[in-house]
Amino acid sequence: MTVDASRGAEAPPELVQLLTPEGERVQHPDYDIDLTPEEVRSLYRDLVLVRRVDLEAVALQRQGELGIWASLLGQEAAQIGSGRALTDADMAFPTYREHGVAWCRDVDPLKLLGLFRGVNHGGWDPKEHNFHLYTIVIGSQTLHAVGYAMGIQRDDATAATIAYFGDGATSQGDVNESFIWASVFNAPIVFFCQNNQWAISEPLEKQTRIPLYRRASGFGFPGVRVDGNDVFACLAVTRAALKNAREGQGPTMIEAFTYRMGAHTSADDPTRYRVASELEAWKLKDPIERVKSYMFKNELADQAFIDEIEAEAEQLGADLRARCLAMPDPEPLAMFEHVYSEPHALIDEERAQYAAYLEGFER
Repeated sequence: MTVDASRGAEAPPELVQLLTPEGERVQHPDYDIDLTPEEVRSLYRDLVLVRRVDLEAVALQRQGELGIWASLLGQEAAQIGSGRALTDADMAFPTYREHGVAWCRDVDPLKLLGLFRGVNHGGWDPKEHNFHLYTIVIGSQTLHAVGYAMGIQRDDATAATIAYFGDGATSQGDVNESFIWASVFNAPIVFFCQNNQWAISEPLEKQTRIPLYRRASGFGFPGVRVDGNDVFACLAVTRAALKNAREGQGPTMIEAFTYRMGAHTSADDPTRYRVASELEAWKLKDPIERVKSYMFKNELADQAFIDEIEAEAEQLGADLRARCLAMPDPEPLAMFEHVYSEPHALIDEERAQYAAYLEGFER
């Protein structure tokens, strides 16, 4: 049985779940996955380390070392499951919260912190990692992803794109326009919606009257809802959708039904608009604890393994903190670099004006 803990009722039968909150393995007629013990342990390690990166970043922001941070707390399974479904040839288009997907694409977490510290514009090479730069404008990355997917199609390449967005973004025109283009051109793309049920302070019922995944049918492609706190299910469903896209079967929309355990960003206070009981109910669905329970029940790991991962996580957090604090501040005039690919008269004028302004502070 699956439970919609946010409302205290049974979840709809269309929710794909392979691992219950209690750590029990269940089967699904359309989506299943055969994981080796090593693969299960690897997924658990991913979940723990990514959460540790996130918690360290929150602490750094609270201490004034980052300007802002968008936490992924509670959404680790959706991101690790979908991220590990990608092949090296696939291209991912994130929002500003996909730290787990960045981890799966081998992006150094320090590069993420650099963006929120204000010392770079992202810092990683999208072509090297097949992971696009973070997108702050809500929903615009879905259009970029569809365009990239249409390029893959015209290059006759065996690859797909995946576009990440939240439940609030489904109300944006860009997202709906991307659905139309992807459907009409049968683009090889997966739309991955992390439905964490809160678009900042707006609850899900202010975004839709039907489950979000059902919107896909109105645009002419399939949609599926998956337990977003179940890393096994997220991996299986995303892997299948990407395979279909690569084989020319067009787009799929995945709605990962999860919950944002923290604030929207560090500038937000969720206690002003949601009740504590809802948060407590979702803590029982923690994506890390259910994998740990599964491993213990099936003797895939012992306490020594758990302790080893915890020690690695602590070292990762300490190392990340030290490297973040050591990041040099950029030169002020560096903001004018790379605005255009070639020299630009207006940029040159603005650079000169700002340089003159800075000189006024030199005594």
